[in-house]
Amino acid sequence: MPVLPKPQLEKLKPCYHGGPNYAELKKLGISPDAVMDFSVSSNPYPAPVELKEVLSSLVIDRYPDSESAELKEYLAGRLSLKPENLIIGSGSMEVIRLVAGAYFGVGDTVLILKPTFGEYELAVEVAGADIIEQWADEESGFKFDLDLTCRIIKKHQPKAVFICNPNNPTGVYLSKADIEKVLNVCTDTLLVLDEAYIAFAEDCWKSADLLDSDNLIVIRSMTKDCALAGLRLGYGMASAEIIANLKKICPPWNVNAAAQKAGLVCLRHPSYLAESEKKIKASKEYLMQGFIRLGFSVFPSETNFFLLKVRSAADFRSAFLKYGLMVRDCTSFGLPQYVRIAPRTQSECEHLLEVSVELKSKSEIYPA
Repeated sequence: MPVLPKPQLEKLKPCYHGGPNYAELKKLGISPDAVMDFSVSSNPYPAPVELKEVLSSLVIDRYPDSESAELKEYLAGRLSLKPENLIIGSGSMEVIRLVAGAYFGVGDTVLILKPTFGEYELAVEVAGADIIEQWADEESGFKFDLDLTCRIIKKHQPKAVFICNPNNPTGVYLSKADIEKVLNVCTDTLLVLDEAYIAFAEDCWKSADLLDSDNLIVIRSMTKDCALAGLRLGYGMASAEIIANLKKICPPWNVNAAAQKAGLVCLRHPSYLAESEKKIKASKEYLMQGFIRLGFSVFPSETNFFLLKVRSAADFRSAFLKYGLMVRDCTSFGLPQYVRIAPRTQSECEHLLEVSVELKSKSEIYPA
């Protein structure tokens, strides 16, 4: 008789993500290299030229630094933190899993503000904890009722609260006062603030200023803003005690040598990020206005993607994929009438709108 896994694995469902489905592309006869991917919300501009030089001289016959010390120290300097307030991860997703592994267990409850990134739910379920959901809807502009959030926390005393800020997929960005309001009621609750898309937000406030709290961890991605999705790099900021707890279960050598070096290169070229963000902002505005002219409802966003309301997200995605264009069907977020679009280069955005005009003229895509 086979050994059975722990009971909570029986109910687990895989978390759907955007990006290319290679089997699907093969069936359609489309090369992955030929796809313009507007479904992945990352920097479409190549990393600094120096990165190729660094990677070409990379030493791969020895283990990487388990502490990612050089990267951590440089990042700490940029953030005005101490290295002990940081943990480097193989993408922000690893840090999310470390939080769940270190803090959640059977019998715990975790509050998740939805719609949002599906990996929070999966991480909680793997740990065996139960989930409380709070939903924002279209009528509110997908803005969360934080008074309700505070009441839920006071009533249920969850082990943790997950807030994505700016939120994925809605692009809603909560203020410092908003987060402080929630944090003030988290006396026995860990607030997990996911800032994966903060680099693309305008007028962002410094969440590191709140790290004096013993119940806050801020998680960020470096794969989105630095165009390093293939290498996986992210980090968490928190009190030294929280970081120490995460390190107890963090695998050794969790961040490979290439990712550590690539992160350093990008951090040392702030002009690369600034120039990319400026072009991304212009392309995003171009796309939003273009879809508005085509009769679609576009929702305001404070980061590098936006929601588009359509009749059927699955059909909309399928229509574009035949042209080698990929958008994010938001059905997995609980939003079957929405697609998420992240701008690419200006010429690619122009092509997307050209195809949109053609598809609408053929009645293959419809506004909701």
